[in-house]
Amino acid sequence: MENSEAADGIDAFKGAFRRHAAGVAVITSLAPDGRPVGFTATSLASLAAVPPLATFNMAQVSSSWPAITVGNMVAIHMLGPRSRHLAEKMAADHELRFVGDHWHAGEKGLPLLEEATAIAIGHIVDVHPVHNNAVVVVEIDHGTLGAEDEALLYHERTYMRPVELTDDEN
Repeated sequence: MENSEAADGIDAFKGAFRRHAAGVAVITSLAPDGRPVGFTATSLASLAAVPPLATFNMAQVSSSWPAITVGNMVAIHMLGPRSRHLAEKMAADHELRFVGDHWHAGEKGLPLLEEATAIAIGHIVDVHPVHNNAVVVVEIDHGTLGAEDEALLYHERTYMRPVELTDDEN
């Protein structure tokens, strides 16, 4: 294996994680004043099946941070290539994320995005601050499945879809 020049700290971190493909999701909730908030996340992971727990990470400086409190509800939207526009919209200007007809108010006003491949609705059970970020643990209460689609991946700063490998590929 040939390696490029070694990097330290943040450069090593950024270089490595640009090469790590991640699934794309959008997390939505309601701010304390009732406004819908949300953001695109590539850190979504399952934590346990019993009880059904998921985690995501976020920056405490995020415009959505005030909604991330224990007990608050969140909707976790899994996205496919057909809903890539949602990932882009929810990663852009936070003032424009809920302008348009790409969402509706669901249970208790929780913002739900149209065209997600799946939506898991749950409540925050724990928030672990780490430096200026946090690991958020959500217990899934229920959910819905949308139309089937391929996975949406984020890799090397680009949205992509997976391609199945054949046995003769190395």
